[in-house]
Amino acid sequence: MQKRKVVLTFPPSLIDQPVTYHLIRDYDLVVNILKAKISPKEEGRLMIEISGKRESLQRGMNYLQELGVEVQPLAQDIIWLEERCTHCTACASICPTKAIAVDRKEMKISFDKEKCIACELCVSVCPYKAIEILF
Repeated sequence: MQKRKVVLTFPPSLIDQPVTYHLIRDYDLVVNILKAKISPKEEGRLMIEISGKRESLQRGMNYLQELGVEVQPLAQDIIWLEERCTHCTACASICPTKAIAVDRKEMKISFDKEKCIACELCVSVCPYKAIEILF
């Protein structure tokens, strides 16, 4: 059994198609949706963890690419560089899983790696480059 975390980018023409249904039903894959932003008539983004037998996973990835869905690997790991962090809290409000949190009493940032889904939102908002992606 293999497991991958990927970001799928859908063109507007595919937003109303049952893509994840086909991955599950036709390719016998397990799909765990980590984050989604899909709006009618707009480009959609779906962050998923997908697992299954190696050949099924490859066939599923081929199906997505043939449809015109862009498939990108999700970052393997996010690291917090505490020595660079000034605890400005810019990253805490954008973190969807609260992996980055603020201790309001001390106004200090903490990072819980177990809660992190590597969505990368924090990377772009950190003015001090205290959060990095490891691939």
